[in-house]
Formats: sequence, C-alpha cells, structure tokens
Amino acid sequence: MSRATRTGDETASSCDDSYDDSVEDCEQPWISWFCGLKGNEMFCEIEEDYIQDDFNLSGLSSSVPYYDYALDIILDVDRGQSVLSEQQQELVESAAEMLYGLIHARYILTQRGMTAMLEKYKQHHFGRCPRFLCGNTACLPVGTSDVFRTSTVKIFCPNCKVSELCFVTSEG
Repeated sequence: MSRATRTGDETASSCDDSYDDSVEDCEQPWISWFCGLKGNEMFCEIEEDYIQDDFNLSGLSSSVPYYDYALDIILDVDRGQSVLSEQQQELVESAAEMLYGLIHARYILTQRGMTAMLEKYKQHHFGRCPRFLCGNTACLPVGTSDVFRTSTVKIFCPNCKVSELCFVTSEG
C-alpha cells in the first residue's frame, strides 16, 4: 500500500483531530503504519535515528533493490514528483518492507531493540501458548531463516519448548 493511501480512516486513531475535523490532512508515519499491519505484530518500531545512522545500514544497499527509494519510504522522505512507473513503485514498496525487516533484524540485537522486544513479550504481543499445562505462557517469535520470504516466523513457548506456526494471539 502506498504512502498516499495511508491517510484517512486508517490513521484516524493516531491523529489528533481536535483542531481540525478533517482526518485526511493527518498522515501516519510509515514505520507505525507498517508495524500496525496484520501479520507484522512481530516487528517493533525502530527509532528513526537508528535508521538514519549509515553504520547501522552497512552492506544493505547491495541486498535491496531500489535501496534509496525504499529508505526514503521508510523515513517518510518526500521526493516530490515520482519518476517511477506503477510497477516500479510496487517494487519499491516491497523493497521497503524487505529493508525494514533487515534493519529490524539488526536493531533487535541492540540494547534499545531488546528492550522494545521485551516490552512486546511482557504484553503478550507474540501470543500465548494454547497448551493447558503452560498456563497461557507468553511466547516468543523465532525466525528460521535470514533469507527474505523463504520461511514464516514461528512462535516458541519457553515453557513447553515447542515451536509452532500458529498459536493463540494476544487478542484471540
């Protein structure tokens, strides 16, 4: 979904419209929007200063197509009139998702990233074990591959030590 389509109803909950009745004028940051999508519950929001530090992105430009455009999408940098075709724009948006995942993998190994993931764990954002003897133990996400879109994230129960594809979510 492009940045232009992230306005309106999808951002109504994050915008303060006490001064203006028009929610269309308010736009949610890409990182918040992306992390809030169904299926992206495993991601935490990465601080922009981490993403803007070139050291943290070392080597990623050769792994991600349309790297500069993808980084601009993540950081909500407006390039003005886009010279990309609709097909190229879709590829850039997919590249932005891939780039965010790669940055996230590095971020969660830092102290700030571990703290953010710990908070999500404590709040049961990753789900609970459905097994009776585990007593609704909070679960952890486990990536089984570093290669983008080769496998899905599994959920691991630290109590029964079972890793499953589908556990009960925190809402379910």
